[in-house]
Amino acid sequence: MLTPPRTVVRREGGLYALERALQRRGFRHVAGADEAGRGACAGPLVAAAAILPEGRRGEIDGLADSKLLTPASRERIHDEVVARALAYAVVVIPAEEVDERGLHVSNLAAMRRALASLTIRPDYVLTDGFGVDGLDVPGLAVWKGDRVAACVAAASVLAKVTRDRMMVELDGAFPGYGFAEHKGYITAEHTAALRDRGPCREHRFSYVNVATVSGRDGAPPRARRPADARRDEPMERSCPPGGTVGVALGEQPQPPASVGEDVVMEGGVR
Repeated sequence: MLTPPRTVVRREGGLYALERALQRRGFRHVAGADEAGRGACAGPLVAAAAILPEGRRGEIDGLADSKLLTPASRERIHDEVVARALAYAVVVIPAEEVDERGLHVSNLAAMRRALASLTIRPDYVLTDGFGVDGLDVPGLAVWKGDRVAACVAAASVLAKVTRDRMMVELDGAFPGYGFAEHKGYITAEHTAALRDRGPCREHRFSYVNVATVSGRDGAPPRARRPADARRDEPMERSCPPGGTVGVALGEQPQPPASVGEDVVMEGGVR
């Protein structure tokens, strides 16, 4: 049996080199998937998937990892991705589901659902950091994929902009926490608000810092969300009444969060 020629992707080829190499090998529709909100202790986890057109139409000026872009650039690129993409999908996992299922499981499920929701079946899938099984198509988990592959960068912008817009809406429903500014990530202001007001329904009680201020830090992570934090019941402490943002279709870069990874959620030490 003849071994197929090795595909070489050169760094100088830029953000589109990996997709172009796959397309030359016959994988015409290359989908990228990424998430936003993994490290936040409040608000939803959002995953997105996108397939960009081949050739010049798929090249979006300024496209990059969403964390490296200004808010204005992200908004512009988001709209261009929506206008140009052959297919895209965005999936939202609410904070309550993150608590119930766990961060990593929720993250993989969200990316799987986003990829399955694409109106064009991908021939190949590139994901940022984590492999996603159960797709019935070949794929590759790419380290820092949102800085390496254009379709993953496009997905990262879709997820980030969708989530940021939702957090601005949540700031109106739950004022006093600063969601519009820090987007649910841990900052000094957010920590002070949690300490003074207690958590609201949009916080993730499986995260150590939220569990601590809620007085439930001794409970196992999956059991930390109290019954009165369910979406159809009011909280007793400091949470103003208001609606929540439903599933969406479709700032400056934040420093790494001090909590949020799986080991911290389970009560470990970073």
